[in-house]
Amino acid sequence: MMFRATITIGLKEGMLDPEATAIRHALGNLGFATEDLHTKKLFIVRFDAADLQEAEESAKAMCERLLANPVIHRYEIEVRQ
Repeated sequence: MMFRATITIGLKEGMLDPEATAIRHALGNLGFATEDLHTKKLFIVRFDAADLQEAEESAKAMCERLLANPVIHRYEIEVRQ
């Protein structure tokens, strides 16, 4: 069965986000005042799995083994058929 996992990875609370800082500064220079800004990465992965539980476990393994650094990142996974 084919599944689609939407994985969103961002920095944990308290981690420095220099990319977001630079973007926020640039937006300010363009006249867009912002209170706060954070960056995240979005991965959309299609893959085969026997059932929803196996698909969720595979998506979690993808995050833990490659896509996210558990020391500095948090991630959210949404899996659907």
